[in-house]
Amino acid sequence: IAQLGRELRAGSDGGLPHSVTVPTACPEELRSLAVDVNLLVSSVNSELHARRRAAAALNRSEETYRRLFERHPAAMFVYEPETLRFVAVNEGAVTTYGYTREEFLELTIEDLRPPEDRARLREAVGDGIWRHLRKDGTAMDVAISSDEIEFGGKPARLVLAQDVTEKNQLQQQLQQVYKMEAVGQLAGGIAHDFNNLLTVISGYSVLAVDSLASEDAPAQAHIAEVQRAAARAAELTHQLLAYSRQQVLERTSLDLNSVVRDAESLLRRIIREDIGIVTELAEDLGRVLADEGQLAQVLMNLAVNAREAMSPGGRLTIRTRNVFLDEAAGAELWGAPAGEYVVLEVADTGTGMNEETLDHLFEPFFTTKAVGGGTGLGLSTVFGIVKQSEGYIKAESTIDAGTTFTIYLPRNETATQRRPTLAASTHGGNETILVVEDEPLVRNLIEKILGVRGYVVLSAGGAEEALRLSREHEIDAVVTDVVMPSVSGPELVEQLRLDRPGLRALLMSGYTSDAVLEQGVNDDDVAFIQKPFSADLLAARLRLLLDS
Repeated sequence: IAQLGRELRAGSDGGLPHSVTVPTACPEELRSLAVDVNLLVSSVNSELHARRRAAAALNRSEETYRRLFERHPAAMFVYEPETLRFVAVNEGAVTTYGYTREEFLELTIEDLRPPEDRARLREAVGDGIWRHLRKDGTAMDVAISSDEIEFGGKPARLVLAQDVTEKNQLQQQLQQVYKMEAVGQLAGGIAHDFNNLLTVISGYSVLAVDSLASEDAPAQAHIAEVQRAAARAAELTHQLLAYSRQQVLERTSLDLNSVVRDAESLLRRIIREDIGIVTELAEDLGRVLADEGQLAQVLMNLAVNAREAMSPGGRLTIRTRNVFLDEAAGAELWGAPAGEYVVLEVADTGTGMNEETLDHLFEPFFTTKAVGGGTGLGLSTVFGIVKQSEGYIKAESTIDAGTTFTIYLPRNETATQRRPTLAASTHGGNETILVVEDEPLVRNLIEKILGVRGYVVLSAGGAEEALRLSREHEIDAVVTDVVMPSVSGPELVEQLRLDRPGLRALLMSGYTSDAVLEQGVNDDDVAFIQKPFSADLLAARLRLLLDS
C-alpha cells in the first residue's frame, strides 16, 4: 500500500501506476489484495485514457470549428436570442459590415436592420433573404442561415450571413431581359400583321386619289385624312419594331460627334427657349457601327423626355467620350462584354425619377404622363435601337436632381463607310416581275401598283407556286415577303437563283430579324423595303434595283 502511494505521488501523467508488485514473502491475503488492486488500477487507467482521448478530440474539434468560424469568407456571428446582443463575430463579418470586433460586441441584431424592419424583428428572425445595413449606412441583401447552439454555457444562435446583393441585381436584370424579350416578340408579331394592313390601307388610298377626278376635292380631302392616319399608325409600328429590334438598320461607320452636331440645330427647335443645350464632345472620339438616322432618333426621343421633365427651365447636356469597360463594369451593365466603347450621354436637370419608375422605364407603353399625354414608346424605342446596334443603355436619376441616360456603343474602327446611292425614279418599266406574298390583300395591291406602271406581273402566294412560275416564264426580278410559311423570302431567292444566277430581288417585310436579313440584304442584287410602304416608294426601290 505504501508502494502504491509512492508511485501515485511520483506519477508524471497524473494517472495511476500500471501495476503494484508484492514481495513473495508477503502473506497470501496480501498477494490476493494486490491482484484486486491491479485490476482496479487497470480499469481506472483505461477510463482515464478514454477520457483524455475524448478531451483531446473535443479540443481538436473545437479548434477546427474556431478556425472554420474565423476563416470563413462570409460573415458569421453568434448572438443571444433573448437580448439579441452579439457575443462573437468572425473576420468576414468585420469586413462585410465595416464594424470592428469591439464595435460589434456593443451592437444587437436590431442595429443591422433598416429602421422599417426593426419593429417586426423578433417576430421575423429566421433564415431567408433579409435587408441589412453596413456601418456606412449602405444597404445590402443577405442570405441568412442559422442554427441553435450553446455558447459559454448559454443558449445562443449561430448565423451565416452571405452578401447576395450583386447576385440579386443580376437576377433582376436577367428577369427584366426575359420580360422585355417576350414583350418584344409580341410587339414584333403585332407589327407584322398590322403593317400588312397599313400597306393595304395606304396603298389603296393612293390608288383611289389617282382615280378620282381633280375637281372632287371633298373626296380627295377625306382620303388624305385616311393617309395621314395610316402614316401615324405606321410610326407607332416602327416604334414597336425598334423596341423589338426587328427593324432594318443601315449600319455604317459613324462619328458620334457628327451625329450630335447635325442633330443640334433640330434639337434647338424642339427644345423650349428656357432650356439651355450644352455639348461636351471628346476630340479623339472613336467610331461606331450604327444607323445614323436611328441614332438621331435616339437623341430626339431623349431630348423630348428631358424637355418634359424640365419646367419651367433647365439645362440639357450632351457628352461623348471613349471608355474601357472591364468585366466587373460590364456585368453591371446588362452583361456587356469587356472592351472599348464610345459613350453618348444625355443629362438633364429636371424633376428626376424614383426607383419604381426606373425599374419600368424602358417597357413599351409605360408612361408617367396623364392619359393622352404620350404613347409610352419613346424610351422603349431608344432601348430597341441601342440594343439592335449591339449597345447598352442605363439610366440614373435622383428626385429633383435630374436624369442621365448613358449609351455605350462598341468602338469599331474597321467599319465601311456608307455606299453612295443612285437617284431613285418612280417611273415604271416593261420588265417581268414575280411577286410572292402570302397575304392576298397585299399581293393584290402590289399587282395593281406595278401593273399601272407597265410591268408584267406574275403573282404567287408561296414558294412552290413561285418556283413553278419561274420555270414557266422569263422573269427579271422577284419581289417577295421575308416572313412566309415554310420557306422565307431569302431562302426562296436562293432557290430561284439555282436556275437564274444573279436574279434581282426586292425583299419586303413589316417584321424581320437580323438573322434573316443577313441571308441577302447585303447582297448588291438584293434590296429591302419596310412595310408599310407607299406606291411611289415601292416603284422607286424596284426601279433603282433594276437599273443599278
